[in-house]
Amino acid sequence: QVQVVESGGGLVQTGDSLRLSCTVRATFPSFAVGWFRQAPGKAREFVAATSKNALWTYYPDSVKGRCTISRDNANNTVYLQMDNLKPEDAARYYCAVRPEHTNYYYIRANDYYYWGQGTQVFVSS
Repeated sequence: QVQVVESGGGLVQTGDSLRLSCTVRATFPSFAVGWFRQAPGKAREFVAATSKNALWTYYPDSVKGRCTISRDNANNTVYLQMDNLKPEDAARYYCAVRPEHTNYYYIRANDYYYWGQGTQVFVSS
């Protein structure tokens, strides 16, 4: 059984920073991870991805330079550091996991097999 649990969301002000965590309990030895977000009335949006050993990471232009994805494989935890938050960053953030033995990352939601329930981020202006 696979469990994906996000945490770290909350209410912050414009310009603040926040670090989200994703803890994964899985039977497979390695996995790629992606972060996605969805605001009310909007489509789900890709935020960041990392390969199994964080050798490769990828960000869309909307968050590049403000977000950093990292991972602690010893503790099966992946982080999303978000800096200089803007009101448009407010959304529910989801962690997605894909069993993966190569150092590849994925940016499409359909490429991931397991999802958490999400953690809410509010950004006040």
